[in-house]
Amino acid sequence: MLIVMVLLAIVGGALLSVQAAINGRLGGQVGILKCAFLTFSLGALVTGLLIFFVEPLGPQTLLEVPRWQVMGALCGVPYIIIMVLAVQRIGAAIATVSVIFGQLLMSIIIDNYGWLGNHAIPVSGSRWLAMALLAGALVLIYQSNRQPEAKA
Repeated sequence: MLIVMVLLAIVGGALLSVQAAINGRLGGQVGILKCAFLTFSLGALVTGLLIFFVEPLGPQTLLEVPRWQVMGALCGVPYIIIMVLAVQRIGAAIATVSVIFGQLLMSIIIDNYGWLGNHAIPVSGSRWLAMALLAGALVLIYQSNRQPEAKA
């Protein structure tokens, strides 16, 4: 089951990169906020249909959970707006690696302290190494963006 979850997460990450590239183009044509509105509107529609037709009833409703858990939905708004803006200026690769770097850093902090109701997983040497390697990847991709294109 673990490998299936990892593979699903990889597919999710790939879809985020596709979304970022598409939204970057769309945002350049119609505006960043209209693009974000479209993303959330269509996402809400599709998710609403999935809730109605697929999801089983849970023990609690959205009105019964702690408010701080509902506030997590607001984290998607700056992400979409930032990515639409960033992809237009720096490209999908560096924008995506930057997001992954931020995700990994915050995830390590959340795990280490057991924040937000998660089990504490102490920072290890291998986690620091992963951060360093990802930072190196970010630097290399950034440098490749700055290199002039070879003329044919």
